[in-house]
Amino acid sequence: MQENIQQKIQKINWIYLLGYIFVPAIICAICFALSAAFFPKGAGAVILLMGPTILSVIWWIFGGTFIFKHKTKEFEKNLDAQSFTRNQTFYGRGKTVIVDLKKGNIAFLFFWNPTKTYILPASRVEKAWVDDGKSGSGIFAGSSRVSFLFTIDGIKTRVDTFVSNQRLTMENKHILRGISKANTMAQMIKDAKATSENLQKSKKSTKDETEKSKDPSKNDNKKTESTKKSDNAKSEKANKETK
Repeated sequence: MQENIQQKIQKINWIYLLGYIFVPAIICAICFALSAAFFPKGAGAVILLMGPTILSVIWWIFGGTFIFKHKTKEFEKNLDAQSFTRNQTFYGRGKTVIVDLKKGNIAFLFFWNPTKTYILPASRVEKAWVDDGKSGSGIFAGSSRVSFLFTIDGIKTRVDTFVSNQRLTMENKHILRGISKANTMAQMIKDAKATSENLQKSKKSTKDETEKSKDPSKNDNKKTESTKKSDNAKSEKANKETK
């Protein structure tokens, strides 16, 4: 799991999502069919009808969260093993975002694609900003959702720092706390982006200097051309004075 500059982002693994939803439903349908065919009554019918149904409901409610949390912990261990400095980690709804300011990297994991982890140079972030969800004006201004957002390769990712089923005033402590968290994460991503860009410039400069040192003929050619131009200029000047 190394940094991959060209790695494409996929927030949803459709095979995983469809399997998560439909595999339990298919198992329930098979059990219902077996019950109707062989156990229309009695304990067998209860087991085949109730058992899979209860397990499916438990799976739909808790299964995805369990998998995502397990994969997040596993991801963090792998990052630590790679000396990824976790300067800031945010556990959002269905998304985990981790920022490394030292190396200018950003790592993240999505709920509906838990088997795919991302470690990217923050220079690929095109924009990072905060959405306080404010609507209305004056005393009627309020919000029920605060987020920080960033785009990579034109793909926008929104991470909620506060969500409520009620609309709260902008001065509410929960809204202010959400805005503070969002501002912190957006700024951290911007700082990581600046670090990443500076490191890339430094690497490019070092690479150019290395290539020049390996091929001194390029410098000699440049000097020769410069010398020729200087000699030509002197010759032209001498011809003019002679005339």
